[in-house]
Amino acid sequence: MIGVLVTFTQTGKFDRSALEKIAAELRGPFEGMAGLRFKSFMLDEGGARARNFYVWDDEEKARAFFTEEIVDKVTGIYGAPPHIEYLDVVGFVDNSGT
Repeated sequence: MIGVLVTFTQTGKFDRSALEKIAAELRGPFEGMAGLRFKSFMLDEGGARARNFYVWDDEEKARAFFTEEIVDKVTGIYGAPPHIEYLDVVGFVDNSGT
């Protein structure tokens, strides 16, 4: 498994309600996406960084998703370019079924 942390940073604050709307509108294409275990839409405590966290089955699928076209698209949506970090998932706890 591989995790991907995508961070959008603004000089001001992100509007929480605008990010909630983005999350609601963009969740559909991710539901049932092959190779994607989960995705979360997040806002940091100070409001300056919006973060999306993904867990993928394998690195190839994760890297294949983040094309130049996707990066351009999300830059337009969030108003800031993403910083993308790939993280090796060495352990995972899933309590969603309990």
